[in-house]
Amino acid sequence: MKEIILLKQGEMVLKGLNRRGFEDKLMGNAKRRLKRYGIFHVYTRQSTTYIEPQDEGCDFEGAWQAMGKLFGVAGLCRARACPKDKDAIAACAQEYLGSQLASASSFKVESKRADKSFPLTSIQLSQYVGSVLHQAFPKLKVDVHTPALTVHLEVRDYDAYVHANPEPGAGGLPVGMGGRALSLLSGGIDSPVASWMAAKRGSIVDMIHYYSYPYTSPAAKEKVLELARLLIPYTGKQCVYIVPFTKVQEELRRSCPEALFTILMRRFMMRIACRIAEKNGIQALVTGESVGQVASQTLEAIACTDAVCTLPILRPVVGMDKEEIVQIARKIGTFETSILPYEDCCTVFTPKHPRTKPKPEELVEAEGALDVESMVADAVANVERIILDL
Repeated sequence: MKEIILLKQGEMVLKGLNRRGFEDKLMGNAKRRLKRYGIFHVYTRQSTTYIEPQDEGCDFEGAWQAMGKLFGVAGLCRARACPKDKDAIAACAQEYLGSQLASASSFKVESKRADKSFPLTSIQLSQYVGSVLHQAFPKLKVDVHTPALTVHLEVRDYDAYVHANPEPGAGGLPVGMGGRALSLLSGGIDSPVASWMAAKRGSIVDMIHYYSYPYTSPAAKEKVLELARLLIPYTGKQCVYIVPFTKVQEELRRSCPEALFTILMRRFMMRIACRIAEKNGIQALVTGESVGQVASQTLEAIACTDAVCTLPILRPVVGMDKEEIVQIARKIGTFETSILPYEDCCTVFTPKHPRTKPKPEELVEAEGALDVESMVADAVANVERIILDL
Protein backbone atom coordinates (compact mmCIF):
# COMPACT_ATOMS: atom_id res chain seq x y z
CA MET A 1 0.00 0.00 0.00
CA LYS A 2 1.05 3.62 -0.55
CA GLU A 3 2.67 5.89 2.00
CA ILE A 4 0.39 8.26 3.90
CA ILE A 5 0.70 10.98 6.54
CA LEU A 6 -0.84 10.70 10.00
CA LEU A 7 -1.54 13.92 11.93
CA LYS A 8 -1.92 13.55 15.70
CA GLN A 9 -4.09 15.90 17.73
CA GLY A 10 -2.85 17.68 20.86
CA GLU A 11 -5.02 19.78 23.13
CA MET A 12 -7.90 19.45 20.68
CA VAL A 13 -8.77 16.14 22.34
CA LEU A 14 -9.79 18.11 25.45
CA LYS A 15 -12.45 20.18 23.68
CA GLY A 16 -15.39 17.99 24.66
CA LEU A 17 -18.59 18.72 22.74
CA ASN A 18 -16.77 21.35 20.64
CA ARG A 19 -14.12 18.92 19.46
CA ARG A 20 -15.81 18.10 16.18
CA GLY A 21 -15.69 21.76 15.16
CA PHE A 22 -11.94 21.86 15.79
CA GLU A 23 -11.42 18.68 13.78
CA ASP A 24 -13.46 20.00 10.87
CA LYS A 25 -11.46 23.23 10.87
CA LEU A 26 -8.19 21.30 10.93
CA MET A 27 -9.28 19.17 7.97
CA GLY A 28 -10.42 22.22 6.04
CA ASN A 29 -7.10 23.97 6.64
CA ALA A 30 -5.20 20.83 5.62
CA LYS A 31 -7.16 20.50 2.37
CA ARG A 32 -6.45 24.11 1.41
CA ARG A 33 -2.73 23.73 2.08
CA LEU A 34 -2.59 20.47 0.11
CA LYS A 35 -4.26 21.72 -3.08
CA ARG A 36 -0.99 22.78 -4.67
CA TYR A 37 0.55 19.33 -4.08
CA GLY A 38 -2.05 17.15 -5.77
CA ILE A 39 -5.22 15.28 -4.84
CA PHE A 40 -5.33 13.96 -1.28
CA HIS A 41 -8.07 12.28 0.73
CA VAL A 42 -8.27 13.94 4.16
CA TYR A 43 -10.35 12.48 6.99
CA THR A 44 -10.25 12.12 10.79
CA ARG A 45 -10.78 9.06 12.96
CA GLN A 46 -9.99 8.53 16.65
CA SER A 47 -7.93 11.71 17.22
CA THR A 48 -5.88 11.18 14.05
CA THR A 49 -6.21 12.95 10.70
CA TYR A 50 -5.22 10.88 7.67
CA ILE A 51 -3.62 12.40 4.56
CA GLU A 52 -3.78 9.90 1.69
CA PRO A 53 -2.43 10.70 -1.81
CA GLN A 54 -4.90 9.70 -4.50
CA ASP A 55 -2.64 9.47 -7.56
CA GLU A 56 0.99 9.03 -8.52
CA GLY A 57 1.36 12.71 -9.41
CA CYS A 58 1.02 13.90 -5.81
CA ASP A 59 4.00 15.78 -4.38
CA PHE A 60 4.31 13.81 -1.16
CA GLU A 61 7.40 15.67 0.05
CA GLY A 62 5.71 19.04 -0.45
CA ALA A 63 2.64 17.81 1.41
CA TRP A 64 4.80 16.55 4.27
CA GLN A 65 6.52 19.92 4.65
CA ALA A 66 3.17 21.75 4.53
CA MET A 67 1.61 19.55 7.20
CA GLY A 68 4.58 20.21 9.49
CA LYS A 69 3.49 23.88 9.61
CA LEU A 70 -0.21 23.22 10.19
CA PHE A 71 -1.42 24.57 13.53
CA GLY A 72 -3.53 22.12 15.50
CA VAL A 73 -1.18 19.18 14.86
CA ALA A 74 0.81 17.95 17.87
CA GLY A 75 2.79 15.33 15.95
CA LEU A 76 2.97 13.80 12.49
CA CYS A 77 4.50 10.78 10.87
CA ARG A 78 4.90 9.06 7.52
CA ALA A 79 3.16 5.70 7.65
CA ARG A 80 2.32 2.65 5.57
CA ALA A 81 -1.11 1.02 5.78
CA CYS A 82 -1.57 -2.74 5.69
CA PRO A 83 -4.27 -5.34 6.48
CA LYS A 84 -5.09 -5.98 10.13
CA ASP A 85 -3.24 -9.29 10.32
CA LYS A 86 -0.18 -9.95 12.47
CA ASP A 87 1.87 -11.42 9.62
CA ALA A 88 0.87 -8.64 7.22
CA ILE A 89 1.86 -6.07 9.86
CA ALA A 90 5.23 -7.74 10.45
CA ALA A 91 5.92 -7.95 6.71
CA CYS A 92 4.95 -4.31 6.24
CA ALA A 93 7.28 -3.20 9.04
CA GLN A 94 10.14 -5.24 7.61
CA GLU A 95 9.67 -3.82 4.11
CA TYR A 96 8.71 -0.22 4.90
CA LEU A 97 11.27 0.36 7.65
CA GLY A 98 13.95 -1.99 6.31
CA SER A 99 16.59 0.64 5.59
CA GLN A 100 16.11 2.29 8.99
CA LEU A 101 16.24 -1.05 10.79
CA ALA A 102 19.38 -2.06 8.91
CA SER A 103 21.21 1.11 9.95
CA ALA A 104 19.95 1.33 13.56
CA SER A 105 21.90 -0.08 16.49
CA SER A 106 18.86 -0.89 18.63
CA PHE A 107 15.07 -0.90 18.43
CA LYS A 108 11.82 -1.57 20.18
CA VAL A 109 8.21 -1.99 19.02
CA GLU A 110 5.29 -0.04 20.46
CA SER A 111 1.71 -0.95 19.56
CA LYS A 112 -1.66 0.74 19.97
CA ARG A 113 -4.79 -1.33 19.46
CA ALA A 114 -7.65 1.12 18.87
CA ASP A 115 -9.66 -1.71 17.27
CA LYS A 116 -10.40 -3.90 20.28
CA SER A 117 -11.65 -6.72 18.06
CA PHE A 118 -8.09 -7.41 16.93
CA PRO A 119 -7.15 -10.81 18.43
CA LEU A 120 -3.78 -9.80 19.94
CA THR A 121 -3.27 -7.32 22.74
CA SER A 122 -0.91 -4.42 22.18
CA ILE A 123 1.86 -6.16 24.12
CA GLN A 124 1.37 -9.42 22.24
CA LEU A 125 1.50 -7.66 18.88
CA SER A 126 4.69 -5.81 19.86
CA GLN A 127 6.32 -9.06 20.97
CA TYR A 128 5.34 -10.90 17.80
CA VAL A 129 6.47 -8.21 15.36
CA GLY A 130 9.60 -7.56 17.43
CA SER A 131 10.63 -11.20 17.18
CA VAL A 132 10.09 -11.24 13.41
CA LEU A 133 12.17 -8.09 12.96
CA HIS A 134 14.91 -9.38 15.26
CA GLN A 135 15.19 -12.54 13.17
CA ALA A 136 15.31 -10.51 9.96
CA PHE A 137 17.95 -8.14 11.37
CA PRO A 138 19.97 -10.28 13.82
CA LYS A 139 22.57 -7.54 14.49
CA LEU A 140 19.84 -5.24 15.78
CA LYS A 141 19.67 -5.14 19.59
CA VAL A 142 16.45 -4.83 21.53
CA ASP A 143 16.41 -1.79 23.86
CA VAL A 144 13.09 -0.93 25.46
CA HIS A 145 14.44 2.14 27.29
CA THR A 146 16.55 4.21 24.86
CA PRO A 147 16.27 2.59 21.42
CA ALA A 148 17.83 4.16 18.35
CA LEU A 149 14.63 3.36 16.45
CA THR A 150 11.09 2.85 17.71
CA VAL A 151 8.74 0.95 15.42
CA HIS A 152 5.17 2.12 15.95
CA LEU A 153 2.22 -0.10 15.11
CA GLU A 154 -1.38 1.15 15.20
CA VAL A 155 -4.39 -1.09 14.66
CA ARG A 156 -7.30 1.19 13.76
CA ASP A 157 -10.78 1.13 12.23
CA TYR A 158 -9.93 0.36 8.63
CA ASP A 159 -6.31 -0.79 8.55
CA ALA A 160 -3.14 -1.24 10.53
CA TYR A 161 -0.40 1.37 10.22
CA VAL A 162 3.36 1.13 10.54
CA HIS A 163 5.64 4.11 11.17
CA ALA A 164 8.78 5.15 13.03
CA ASN A 165 9.98 8.11 15.06
CA PRO A 166 7.13 10.61 14.64
CA GLU A 167 8.08 14.28 14.42
CA PRO A 168 6.62 17.15 16.49
CA GLY A 169 3.97 19.22 14.73
CA ALA A 170 3.39 22.97 14.85
CA GLY A 171 1.11 22.57 17.90
CA GLY A 172 -1.55 25.05 18.92
CA LEU A 173 -5.09 25.16 17.58
CA PRO A 174 -6.43 25.20 14.01
CA VAL A 175 -6.37 28.67 12.48
CA GLY A 176 -9.92 29.99 12.37
CA MET A 177 -11.04 28.71 15.77
CA GLY A 178 -9.77 31.77 17.68
CA GLY A 179 -11.47 34.64 15.90
CA ARG A 180 -9.75 37.23 13.72
CA ALA A 181 -6.89 39.55 14.73
CA LEU A 182 -4.98 42.41 13.10
CA SER A 183 -1.22 42.38 13.71
CA LEU A 184 0.92 45.52 13.58
CA LEU A 185 3.78 44.34 11.35
CA SER A 186 6.76 46.68 11.57
CA GLY A 187 9.49 44.86 9.67
CA GLY A 188 11.53 44.05 12.77
CA ILE A 189 12.13 40.75 14.53
CA ASP A 190 9.36 40.85 17.14
CA SER A 191 6.14 41.50 15.24
CA PRO A 192 6.37 38.50 12.86
CA VAL A 193 6.94 36.25 15.89
CA ALA A 194 3.94 37.78 17.68
CA SER A 195 1.83 37.25 14.54
CA TRP A 196 2.90 33.60 14.36
CA MET A 197 2.08 33.07 18.03
CA ALA A 198 -1.39 34.59 17.66
CA ALA A 199 -2.08 32.29 14.70
CA LYS A 200 -0.84 29.34 16.75
CA ARG A 201 -3.69 29.97 19.19
CA GLY A 202 -6.21 29.65 16.37
CA SER A 203 -6.61 33.28 15.26
CA ILE A 204 -6.90 34.29 11.63
CA VAL A 205 -4.21 36.98 11.47
CA ASP A 206 -4.29 39.87 9.01
CA MET A 207 -1.49 42.44 8.94
CA ILE A 208 -1.26 46.21 9.07
CA HIS A 209 1.87 48.18 8.17
CA TYR A 210 2.51 51.92 8.43
CA TYR A 211 4.36 53.23 5.37
CA SER A 212 6.06 56.63 5.41
CA TYR A 213 7.15 57.30 1.85
CA PRO A 214 9.50 59.00 0.95
CA TYR A 215 11.12 58.65 4.38
CA THR A 216 10.85 54.88 4.00
CA SER A 217 11.64 53.27 0.66
CA PRO A 218 9.61 50.88 -1.52
CA ALA A 219 12.22 48.25 -0.57
CA ALA A 220 11.22 48.64 3.09
CA LYS A 221 7.59 48.06 2.15
CA GLU A 222 8.54 44.98 0.11
CA LYS A 223 10.50 43.64 3.08
CA VAL A 224 7.34 43.75 5.20
CA LEU A 225 5.32 42.01 2.51
CA GLU A 226 8.00 39.32 2.31
CA LEU A 227 7.73 38.79 6.07
CA ALA A 228 3.98 38.35 5.66
CA ARG A 229 4.57 35.83 2.85
CA LEU A 230 6.96 33.85 5.04
CA LEU A 231 4.19 33.47 7.62
CA ILE A 232 1.55 32.24 5.16
CA PRO A 233 2.50 28.52 5.44
CA TYR A 234 1.49 28.87 9.10
CA THR A 235 -1.28 31.49 9.02
CA GLY A 236 -2.92 30.77 5.68
CA LYS A 237 -4.39 33.52 3.51
CA GLN A 238 -3.80 37.07 4.75
CA CYS A 239 -4.97 40.58 4.03
CA VAL A 240 -2.21 43.17 4.49
CA TYR A 241 -3.30 46.78 5.04
CA ILE A 242 -0.66 49.34 4.03
CA VAL A 243 -1.40 52.63 5.81
CA PRO A 244 0.03 55.92 4.41
CA PHE A 245 1.51 57.39 7.58
CA THR A 246 3.66 60.27 6.33
CA LYS A 247 1.09 63.03 6.88
CA VAL A 248 0.43 61.90 10.44
CA GLN A 249 4.12 61.87 11.33
CA GLU A 250 4.83 65.19 9.69
CA GLU A 251 1.94 66.82 11.54
CA LEU A 252 3.11 65.36 14.84
CA ARG A 253 6.62 66.65 14.25
CA ARG A 254 5.27 70.07 13.35
CA SER A 255 2.80 70.46 16.22
CA CYS A 256 3.83 68.33 19.20
CA PRO A 257 6.70 68.12 21.72
CA GLU A 258 9.53 65.96 20.37
CA ALA A 259 9.91 63.94 23.58
CA LEU A 260 6.31 62.71 23.24
CA PHE A 261 6.52 61.95 19.56
CA THR A 262 6.98 58.17 19.82
CA ILE A 263 4.01 57.68 22.16
CA LEU A 264 1.78 60.01 20.13
CA MET A 265 2.71 58.09 17.00
CA ARG A 266 1.82 54.80 18.68
CA ARG A 267 -1.53 56.22 19.77
CA PHE A 268 -2.34 57.13 16.16
CA MET A 269 -1.29 53.66 15.04
CA MET A 270 -3.68 52.13 17.53
CA ARG A 271 -6.54 54.43 16.54
CA ILE A 272 -6.08 53.66 12.84
CA ALA A 273 -5.72 49.91 13.45
CA CYS A 274 -8.87 49.85 15.58
CA ARG A 275 -10.81 51.74 12.91
CA ILE A 276 -9.71 49.33 10.16
CA ALA A 277 -10.35 46.31 12.38
CA GLU A 278 -13.87 47.42 13.27
CA LYS A 279 -14.70 48.08 9.61
CA ASN A 280 -13.62 44.54 8.70
CA GLY A 281 -15.07 42.50 11.56
CA ILE A 282 -11.70 41.96 13.27
CA GLN A 283 -11.91 41.39 17.02
CA ALA A 284 -8.44 42.16 18.42
CA LEU A 285 -5.06 43.73 17.68
CA VAL A 286 -1.67 42.00 17.98
CA THR A 287 1.64 43.75 18.67
CA GLY A 288 5.23 42.59 19.13
CA GLU A 289 5.75 44.65 22.27
CA SER A 290 7.94 43.24 25.06
CA VAL A 291 7.91 45.12 28.37
CA GLY A 292 10.90 47.41 28.80
CA GLN A 293 12.54 46.63 25.46
CA VAL A 294 12.31 50.20 24.08
CA ALA A 295 11.04 53.58 25.30
CA SER A 296 7.50 53.01 23.99
CA GLN A 297 7.23 49.67 25.81
CA THR A 298 7.41 50.75 29.44
CA LEU A 299 4.26 50.03 31.43
CA GLU A 300 3.47 53.75 31.53
CA ALA A 301 3.84 54.07 27.76
CA ILE A 302 1.79 50.93 27.08
CA ALA A 303 -1.02 52.27 29.28
CA CYS A 304 -1.05 55.52 27.29
CA THR A 305 -1.29 53.72 23.93
CA ASP A 306 -3.95 51.31 25.18
CA ALA A 307 -6.07 54.24 26.35
CA VAL A 308 -7.09 55.17 22.80
CA CYS A 309 -7.87 51.62 21.66
CA THR A 310 -11.39 50.20 21.58
CA LEU A 311 -10.33 46.57 21.00
CA PRO A 312 -8.37 44.01 23.05
CA ILE A 313 -4.62 44.13 22.39
CA LEU A 314 -2.77 40.81 22.37
CA ARG A 315 0.96 40.89 23.13
CA PRO A 316 2.22 37.29 22.71
CA VAL A 317 5.91 38.13 23.33
CA VAL A 318 5.32 40.55 26.21
CA GLY A 319 7.36 38.54 28.73
CA MET A 320 10.12 37.29 26.44
CA ASP A 321 13.66 38.60 26.22
CA LYS A 322 15.23 39.30 22.84
CA GLU A 323 17.09 36.01 22.57
CA GLU A 324 13.90 34.02 23.10
CA ILE A 325 12.18 36.00 20.35
CA VAL A 326 15.16 35.56 18.01
CA GLN A 327 15.10 31.79 18.53
CA ILE A 328 11.49 31.62 17.39
CA ALA A 329 12.21 33.96 14.46
CA ARG A 330 14.96 31.60 13.29
CA LYS A 331 12.69 28.60 13.73
CA ILE A 332 9.88 30.03 11.60
CA GLY A 333 12.21 31.49 8.97
CA THR A 334 11.62 35.24 9.42
CA PHE A 335 14.86 36.27 11.14
CA GLU A 336 17.07 36.77 8.08
CA THR A 337 14.47 38.97 6.41
CA SER A 338 13.76 40.93 9.60
CA ILE A 339 17.39 41.99 9.96
CA LEU A 340 17.70 43.37 6.42
CA PRO A 341 18.84 47.00 6.83
CA TYR A 342 15.75 48.83 5.64
CA GLU A 343 14.29 51.65 7.71
CA ASP A 344 10.75 51.65 9.09
CA CYS A 345 8.42 54.49 10.02
CA CYS A 346 9.24 54.25 13.73
CA THR A 347 13.01 54.53 13.44
CA VAL A 348 12.94 57.40 10.93
CA PHE A 349 11.10 59.73 13.31
CA THR A 350 12.60 58.61 16.63
CA PRO A 351 13.24 61.56 19.01
CA LYS A 352 16.67 61.99 20.59
CA HIS A 353 15.28 61.76 24.13
CA PRO A 354 11.91 59.94 24.10
CA ARG A 355 9.74 60.12 27.21
CA THR A 356 9.72 56.72 28.89
CA LYS A 357 7.12 57.52 31.56
CA PRO A 358 4.56 59.73 29.84
CA LYS A 359 1.47 60.99 31.65
CA PRO A 360 -1.94 60.63 30.01
CA GLU A 361 -2.87 64.26 30.61
CA GLU A 362 0.20 65.62 28.78
CA LEU A 363 -0.57 63.43 25.77
CA VAL A 364 -4.17 64.63 25.69
CA GLU A 365 -2.91 68.21 25.91
CA ALA A 366 -0.46 67.65 23.03
CA GLU A 367 -3.19 66.10 20.88
CA GLY A 368 -5.35 69.17 21.53
CA ALA A 369 -3.32 70.95 18.85
CA LEU A 370 -4.29 68.30 16.28
CA ASP A 371 -7.42 67.41 14.32
CA VAL A 372 -7.17 63.80 15.45
CA GLU A 373 -10.36 62.55 13.81
CA SER A 374 -9.51 64.08 10.44
CA MET A 375 -5.97 62.63 10.53
CA VAL A 376 -7.24 59.14 11.36
CA ALA A 377 -10.04 59.26 8.78
CA ASP A 378 -7.65 60.41 6.03
CA ALA A 379 -5.22 57.57 6.74
CA VAL A 380 -8.00 54.97 6.80
CA ALA A 381 -9.52 56.29 3.56
CA ASN A 382 -6.21 55.85 1.70
CA VAL A 383 -5.26 52.37 2.90
CA GLU A 384 -3.85 49.97 0.31
CA ARG A 385 -5.24 46.46 0.68
CA ILE A 386 -3.09 43.51 -0.49
CA ILE A 387 -4.23 39.86 -0.44
CA LEU A 388 -1.52 37.25 0.03
CA ASP A 389 -2.01 33.49 -0.29
CA LEU A 390 0.01 30.36 -0.93
